[in-house]
Amino acid sequence: MARTTADYLYTEPVKTLVRDFKYHASTRAGVLLVELMLTSPPDTAKAALMGVPMHPAKARERGFNQADWLARQLAKRLGLASFEGQCVKHLPAQHTLNRRARLENLRGAFVLPQSLPERLIIVDDVVTTGATGQELARQALGAGVRCVELWAPARTPPGRDW
Repeated sequence: MARTTADYLYTEPVKTLVRDFKYHASTRAGVLLVELMLTSPPDTAKAALMGVPMHPAKARERGFNQADWLARQLAKRLGLASFEGQCVKHLPAQHTLNRRARLENLRGAFVLPQSLPERLIIVDDVVTTGATGQELARQALGAGVRCVELWAPARTPPGRDW
């Protein structure tokens, strides 16, 4: 992974925005998160965006994939292409796992599109351990992508015990 852009700490009021968006499908909160992310985007030259894939059963349960929604909105605003991967493994909630368990849990969980650009920016809602981005980057680099970055509105505070 070349770089992670996540400018805000996952603390109030950003935490409330993320939760309202993620668990209550608040479009208002989603739009605000997009605006926050656009205040300092990563270098998007020759890049495309892809939201972190979500298993179809989880997407049906939640009503949408929040990372994919963010990626599509950002791509639209920035004039970039967006890609959609697949999650083929029904994963337990990542927030219940430590870094090692997350990495192990994510092995083989994703299938990426066959044709990807040279630069791929993976979009997520919160970066905790970076395990999800790391696994997606590993797969993207193995598929020929030359540079992978991770972009999220928030990251967990330093020193968090994971």
